[in-house]
Amino acid sequence: MDMHKHHHHESHAGVSTAHGAAAAAGDLKDPVCGMAVTEASVHQAEYEGRPYWFCSARCRSKFLSEPARYAAVAGTAAPATRPEPLPEAPAGTIYTCPMHPEIRQDHPGSCPKCGMALEPLIPEATADDDNPELRDFSRRFWWTLPLTVIVTIQAMAGHRLGWVVPSWLEMVLAAPVVLWAGWPFFVRGAQSIVHRSPNMWTLISLGTGAAYFYSVVATLAPELFPAGFADMHGRVGVYYEAAAVIVSLTLLGQMLELRARSQTSAAIRQLLGMAPKTARRIEPDGSESDVPLTHVHVGDLLRVRPGEKVPVDGVVVDGSSAVDESMLTGEPVPVTKRPGDKLIGATINTSGSMTMRSERVGSQTVLSQIVQMVAQAQRSKAPMQRMADRVAGWFVMIVVAIAIASFLAWGLLGGEQGWQYGVINAVAVLIIACPCALGLATPMSIMVATGKAATQGVLFRDASAIENFRRVDTVIVDKTGTLTEGRPAFDRVVASSGVEKAEVLRLAASLDQGSEHPLADAIVQAARARKLVLARVEGFESSTGIGVRGVVEGRRLALGNTALMAGDGVDVAPLAAAGEELRREGASVMYLAADGRLLGLLAVADPVKASTPEAVQSLHAAGMRVVMATGDGVTTARAVAARLGIDEVHGEVKPADKLALVERLQREGRVVAMAGDGINDAPALARADVGVAMGTGTDVAMSSAQVTLVKGDLRGIARARNISEATVANMRQNLLFAFVYNALGVPIATGLLYPFTGWLLSPMIAALAMSLSSLSVVSNALRLRASS
Repeated sequence: MDMHKHHHHESHAGVSTAHGAAAAAGDLKDPVCGMAVTEASVHQAEYEGRPYWFCSARCRSKFLSEPARYAAVAGTAAPATRPEPLPEAPAGTIYTCPMHPEIRQDHPGSCPKCGMALEPLIPEATADDDNPELRDFSRRFWWTLPLTVIVTIQAMAGHRLGWVVPSWLEMVLAAPVVLWAGWPFFVRGAQSIVHRSPNMWTLISLGTGAAYFYSVVATLAPELFPAGFADMHGRVGVYYEAAAVIVSLTLLGQMLELRARSQTSAAIRQLLGMAPKTARRIEPDGSESDVPLTHVHVGDLLRVRPGEKVPVDGVVVDGSSAVDESMLTGEPVPVTKRPGDKLIGATINTSGSMTMRSERVGSQTVLSQIVQMVAQAQRSKAPMQRMADRVAGWFVMIVVAIAIASFLAWGLLGGEQGWQYGVINAVAVLIIACPCALGLATPMSIMVATGKAATQGVLFRDASAIENFRRVDTVIVDKTGTLTEGRPAFDRVVASSGVEKAEVLRLAASLDQGSEHPLADAIVQAARARKLVLARVEGFESSTGIGVRGVVEGRRLALGNTALMAGDGVDVAPLAAAGEELRREGASVMYLAADGRLLGLLAVADPVKASTPEAVQSLHAAGMRVVMATGDGVTTARAVAARLGIDEVHGEVKPADKLALVERLQREGRVVAMAGDGINDAPALARADVGVAMGTGTDVAMSSAQVTLVKGDLRGIARARNISEATVANMRQNLLFAFVYNALGVPIATGLLYPFTGWLLSPMIAALAMSLSSLSVVSNALRLRASS
């Protein structure tokens, strides 16, 4: 894992490949003492744009006193230049196909399988329309559009307007449209045949090629055609306008589709745009300076002022503030951060000033990992897509066969102008049956849904996770940190008669100042929040597991459980019933005695998150059974479960028991989602039908799970379920639309309805319908962005 992390960090620093290899092999040397070092060393410096690594702070300061001398000795150990790639994405852009993610190359182009424009694996945070393919198609479209308009008007209305244009002139006018503007179609059509991967470009190139080259032969050598091809004036019909309009409309359709497709990556671009470009670093001498984000290293001290973004992942060292994490967690309420609390890069510091220590930089930050996870999920294939892929390949072959059959049927049975109708209908069949809408149906939905989910704090590992999540009917959750806050909080004081509650809390907090136990911290925080003045503690001692003792204001205090009280001879009977009741509610109870007399008891509980009741309710509304499995005692677990209306409770559960619980529920025929956050949850996460990692947890949990919730909050499971439902519904609508469109379009194009209705489909109308079908599929997918 560490090697993997190191590799990522290296690619981020922009270090050359050769240099990276040297580092890996241990060839990097401290320029002062010559000791072998690695880039993981926290002792670093830069001189004349070149980075250097040191074994210790002493060597680093020696280097800084005489950098020219030591740099000369170092030779070429470090690269001469240090490019600054975007901190959010690894160097070296990989291009891939939305429909065939296995196609990967290091430069733009078109997919050899489907001919679709390749896209960067991780989009850059640039303008939507900065797409080389879109620019190329736009240029071809606008330059040849006037020629298409002239050829079409002449063919449709020339005789009425008194224009008599010889067919050779039509051929010349249509040539740039078909042969230059349509050239990419022919290239992709040829590639599809070479790769034996028939696709939409096979049909378009066949259709336009057939219409244009048939017309060229009819213009230059009409005598080659049998008599049946000629009209009453002896002329063989030409279809230059059909070929030109098909090319122009296909280009227009591709332009609109590429523009719409770029919006499917909007969520990733939005995430990439969140990262700040600079950080304010506090130098060892106390001075502060703004440095590019790529120059921030692990262990640097950084200042985060009010209103600024947190530059990288780290921990608060000094100061406190409320931090808005909504862009990554979907959680609108700012989170209070104090020293020791974790910070996520790109979140917004709303009020106070903080000093932080960086812990993860470059591709290791939460933001970078989210971007990489979303990009990976966007390019994965849904099981539903595999069916569409299989259908599309056979579909093209069937369509070509139908087009040939249509041509022959019309020619042989269509009477006087049967062959002319045959050409028109064969071209119309080839064009209208393009399976592009079929191929786009599910990838577009997946791309939009994964991006949308990421902005709500839900990360799907792949398309099948989205497709499967809606089938889940049982969810297993932990109590601590998922249903509850995960940290103890003061609940209440019950005082003995004649004693003030505030006095009990003040004395207990004064005593607890010396303890580092989380329960003690909860009591001290509660007293400070109430502005109680704490006294100094003397002779503090801790008895492991039972409580603490000390002298406060001359009184000998003892704070702990019944065992501690019994040892000190303190009678707890007056408050025993109240203590038992609080324990049944899930609280930890501590008794406070002064000089052998019981003053009262204090209850500390792990409070249920404010969002939990609503989350459980929404899961129940979705028809899901909620099962709680926790390591806590059965009494506490049942108390929390009863309060929340949880269906099934398992207390004192060990990690192996979670795996057994998942397997038992699966044997009962249930589709199980397991939510976990630690290494011990990994086996159960992997075994569950859908593993859900709480983002507050470990890398191991995230790699074992199909879904990660950036915020460890149960509402995310309900959110993921809703996204899954909406996405699968959207994919089905798209596939249904594509199938129905072709099922209706192909028979009309062949002329099957002609004997009954007199309808024939012009190839130009077929081209328009084909472009609009792809656009409508993409537009329908984009509706997912608007859904909640």
